[in-house]
Amino acid sequence: MGWWQIGTDSLAGSRFVVSPLAETIAALKTLHAAACGHGSGAHPGERAWLAAQLPAYRARLAADPLDALLVRAALGPTWNADFLTPTPTGDRERSFEEEVASVREVEPTEAIPQLEVAVGGPVPEPLRSATDLPRRMAEVLEWVWRETVLPEWPRRRRILEADVVARTARLARDGWAAALDELSPGKMRWLGDGRLQVNPRTYPPRSLDGGRLLFVPVTPGTGWVSWEGTERFAVVYPCAGVLADHPGPVAPRALGALLGAARAGVLVRLASPTSTSQLVALTGQGLGSVGRHLKVLLDAGLVRRGRAGRSVLYEWTEAGAVLVAAQGDPRPGAPRDGGRSL
Repeated sequence: MGWWQIGTDSLAGSRFVVSPLAETIAALKTLHAAACGHGSGAHPGERAWLAAQLPAYRARLAADPLDALLVRAALGPTWNADFLTPTPTGDRERSFEEEVASVREVEPTEAIPQLEVAVGGPVPEPLRSATDLPRRMAEVLEWVWRETVLPEWPRRRRILEADVVARTARLARDGWAAALDELSPGKMRWLGDGRLQVNPRTYPPRSLDGGRLLFVPVTPGTGWVSWEGTERFAVVYPCAGVLADHPGPVAPRALGALLGAARAGVLVRLASPTSTSQLVALTGQGLGSVGRHLKVLLDAGLVRRGRAGRSVLYEWTEAGAVLVAAQGDPRPGAPRDGGRSL
């Protein structure tokens, strides 16, 4: 397994970062896997997105066979070419245009050795003869961003920010071990003694002593790790399924009649501490509407609020939990009308 040795200073100084470029790379990985017949989407929303975007992506690569060969090589069987997945700086939030410049500005002579690592052997001759591979890769990423990510970036960004809030709350409540174990189940886990397993492959361990550790959520169901020397390390992970897969629990009809469907939809999502921005992402309601519903629920004593770092989180009071429970369990798949689950 591949694991990192993380010092207490690096762990304490780590932070979550939203990256438009990481979201675009994840979209590229998802599109290419589907184009090659190796994936059909991790959840219904992703499958619908693929159905809409895949024909144009296939046409884009068919129009330039060298780009198609480059993408296939850069997304190697076990490793991504380093120039495709630059590590975010983490110093401030950057635009896609700022981030993709780090791909374009890679020295062309560095691209071939990195591609050889990605493919695990020699690179096909058309690529070896090219002198503009980083520029080509940047242009592919610009196309993916412009055509498939940017049109729905506001919605994706809300989901990413909501995931960060949820992870931060989990961290504050249960500590690093619990928070890290949930980032990428089956691949990543906290081993103890400062060791973080980042993937199940047999890669040499790396020390993050003195380096900056960044956690980067993406909405597609994929992830990777990257680093810049010994200065910065990043773990890119897929958002929590509850945020990406479905809109959440359905408010019982009787509760909707009592409170109004929109307000009931906010209430049933507060079984665990949740932020306003997270509720916006989950319900699809506007920020102002969610805020008004929360004020009414607070005044009625059905929810309480607290803080996790800079985030304000809301959850049921005992009265709110009793009210929701009296109407039936709203969680997806929960038994109803006396049904049982094992």
